[in-house]
Amino acid sequence: MARLQAASISALALLITLGASPLRAQQTAPAPTVTALPAAPSATAAQSAPAAAPNPLAQAPALPTQTAPAQAEEPVTTIVVQANEVNLIFTVTDKKGRFITGLRRENFGLLDDGRPPIAVKDFRLAEHLPLRVGIMLDTSSSIRQRFQFEQDSAIEFLLQVLHVNDRAFVEGFDIQTDVAQGFTNNVDLLNQGIRKLRPGGGTALFDALYKTCRDQMLTLRETSAVRRALILVSDGDDNYSRVQESEAIKMCQRAETIVYSISTNVSPSKDKGDDTLRQISEATGGQAFYPVRIEDVATGFHNIEQELRSQYSLVYTPANFKNDGSFRTIYLQALDPRYHVRANKGYFAPRPPQ
Repeated sequence: MARLQAASISALALLITLGASPLRAQQTAPAPTVTALPAAPSATAAQSAPAAAPNPLAQAPALPTQTAPAQAEEPVTTIVVQANEVNLIFTVTDKKGRFITGLRRENFGLLDDGRPPIAVKDFRLAEHLPLRVGIMLDTSSSIRQRFQFEQDSAIEFLLQVLHVNDRAFVEGFDIQTDVAQGFTNNVDLLNQGIRKLRPGGGTALFDALYKTCRDQMLTLRETSAVRRALILVSDGDDNYSRVQESEAIKMCQRAETIVYSISTNVSPSKDKGDDTLRQISEATGGQAFYPVRIEDVATGFHNIEQELRSQYSLVYTPANFKNDGSFRTIYLQALDPRYHVRANKGYFAPRPPQ
């Protein structure tokens, strides 16, 4: 099984060189010489997205249509993802960063490990998929003066974002990790967990991220598709980790977890920690936020809340899929150049049974 939560990738040249191939649901790979224009957006899309401009990517591989399209107004709370299927969570914005929520599968081109998918099983807004969210608060000495405001902002975020089928956990980290409250839907317990955290000590950011994805996210056993996300609140500085940044990112990708970062560095100049947060978030399909005042940390949480309400879910069958544990790249692109897609850069295929 391979399920994905999604990241932003620029692959226009690669999509174009593969030629135009409308990917209809089928058992064999599509002929790359067939061309087709993306289908027109629905009425909902017309309200959410501006009128389409001439599209230079009209011949890029477009996502296939479904044999039996799901009704847009039909509420769906679960998607069963079977073996050799990928569940990709992604976000679409315009050039001003506004979320675009009314697009259809025909508005996108997709390559998995360099090839168009064999079939698309499902495409819809992901707001009905349950959330599995982790709040990671940096409790090192460097954020001591800002810590209470971060706690308040995290609690308000959980109050707004958690619905009945969602679950969250709360963790602090310095040179060690402290899971103050495990997965629960009870906001009161999460509140108590956040309030128990105390700042002090060095910073082992990469160790904490690696361990959290391995122990909290990778071990989740779900019978249906969920969205997995971490909210990392930190200045991005690391002075104690044994794990490298690249290893932490790979573990997030194995755990199919999107990482959103909120920097606590409010100085006028950006430093290496800000770059670290950006690299982690971009590699996993998330985004980094850089408040200019400590009060703006709450705005970062609010922006993440909005994004979680605006995500798409795409379930597809990749071509030439092998259970060999290899890393498979993802290139997902909106065919309209005015839109920017933020999705995971790839995923690890399951390893063969031992």
